[in-house]
Amino acid sequence: MATHATIDLETLDVKPGATILSLGAIKFDPFSDAEPHSELYYRIDIDEQDKMGRTASDSTIEWWGKQDAAAQEEAFDPNGRLDVTEALRQLTKWSVGIDVLWGQGYGFDMTMLEDLYRSVGTPIPWNFWQVRDSRTLFACCKKDPRKVLGQNNLHNALADAYFQAKGIQMAYNEIGATR
Repeated sequence: MATHATIDLETLDVKPGATILSLGAIKFDPFSDAEPHSELYYRIDIDEQDKMGRTASDSTIEWWGKQDAAAQEEAFDPNGRLDVTEALRQLTKWSVGIDVLWGQGYGFDMTMLEDLYRSVGTPIPWNFWQVRDSRTLFACCKKDPRKVLGQNNLHNALADAYFQAKGIQMAYNEIGATR
């Protein structure tokens, strides 16, 4: 069985050096409809990232102001945040054994995480050839699988990662992927 995973971030900017509010990740088998498993979710210390020079943009903060109140509350909750080093340590440990790692869009989730790893001098725990883009895969489908699934709880990093995983399973089934 191949082990695939999705990672989703909620951020304060769209640039590689963005401040990361929260990270959700989940493992799954893309060749079946089995439920995703081994979830990981945490919020990362915002003040520490600010001191590191990570970025926030007015347009992204304005965008957050238009989102559902529950999504805003979860993303900006100051309680239980991990420092950057501990967050990356946990993600590195969690990443062991993953064959393919998916993000939603080229240049967003994975690029930001890799930039964060580099900024603290920690090795990136995956190879460039393991990274895939679910947005491109979903565009190849007759209809976006997340819409078929009725995705809810938008902009919660773990919920988004879950629906991306289920969407990838649906897309693989639709295109007849066997490897």
